[in-house]
Amino acid sequence: MLYLDYCATTPPLDEVVDTIADVMKKHYGNPSSLHRFGLDAERLLGQARAVIAATLSAKPDEIILTSGGTESNQLAIRGVAGQFASRGNHLITSAVEHPSVLECFRALESEGFRVTVLPVDATGRVSVDELREAITSETILVSLMHVNNETGRIQPVEEAGELLRAYPRIVFHVDAVQSAGKLPLDPAAHGIDLLSVSAHKLRGPKGAGFLYRRRGLALKPLFVGGGQEFGLRSGTPNVPLAVGMAKAVRIAFERSEQAAAHLHRLRRRLARRIAGIPALRLTLPEELDGVAPHMVHFLFPGMPAEAALHALEQRGICISSRSACSSGKPEPSRVLLAMGLTRELAESGLRVSFGEAHTEADIDAAGDAIEQVAGAMARRKGGES
Repeated sequence: MLYLDYCATTPPLDEVVDTIADVMKKHYGNPSSLHRFGLDAERLLGQARAVIAATLSAKPDEIILTSGGTESNQLAIRGVAGQFASRGNHLITSAVEHPSVLECFRALESEGFRVTVLPVDATGRVSVDELREAITSETILVSLMHVNNETGRIQPVEEAGELLRAYPRIVFHVDAVQSAGKLPLDPAAHGIDLLSVSAHKLRGPKGAGFLYRRRGLALKPLFVGGGQEFGLRSGTPNVPLAVGMAKAVRIAFERSEQAAAHLHRLRRRLARRIAGIPALRLTLPEELDGVAPHMVHFLFPGMPAEAALHALEQRGICISSRSACSSGKPEPSRVLLAMGLTRELAESGLRVSFGEAHTEADIDAAGDAIEQVAGAMARRKGGES
């Protein structure tokens, strides 16, 4: 089987698995304990935090360890809403955010906050001009993803961060789950106050992530207790996963420049192959600037995505239709609808996502299988009609 669903999750690196197992066996103390075992665990936790911080040119106390992208996103969003409600009740996000962001905003809206959901253009990009127009004296938070998890469209977070520097009372949150380790990230340089990352998207463990929080920014915690993670995430820290995540993050960022060049080549190769298949349509033009290097999204007009997925799996190719958090739902893709596609097209989207370990031969094998399935289904459809 050829696994090409890296946007959903990635296989953990062997050295990450080995590190986690080693820490679990040898360093099982509670970091809050004062004896030698606890101090040893606390030291490892501090080292992991420092390694992660260094990849973002950040300070260790700006890294809040979490259970993953969803918790990081919601700690950022609810943390700001709860902390600064007295300052204003207006929140801004976009129509193409991950469910962990949009559903959080919907919940806050039901609690009395006013939410502006920015539209996107036909390529899935938010307009910074429309963001500027949406800002009011009551705005306390803007939350935008860096890379869309379905299409790979890169949002103008650097431009948005520059705009928001003129509004010091507005907190800027970026969901970087799909961009960490693939695109350059420097939150302080880009005016980003909060930034979410999940370890399992960059060959680390599931159940681990972090939130970059600009030093000095207060947040209301999601839950309280012993006051771990600078009072923002009570509970005994998962030291093995934190150390494994730090290793995965360090490796991903160290290899990111070389990996990006390789991934761009793979993306171009597959996109051009798909563009040459009559039954299919690329969602975003292959030559479009501002697309992440590690995925290709395309449409199979008139064919439900689920049918194509099963046919490809029978040929040994595992891809997906959209966000793993939404793929089990029968509705068409919310992201594609926001881009102006018809309901029929939005039901036919397919996503191939890959990593630096994949080769041109892998991409060619996927292209062959996609072409075979597209041809067989097109012929079947033509026969039925």
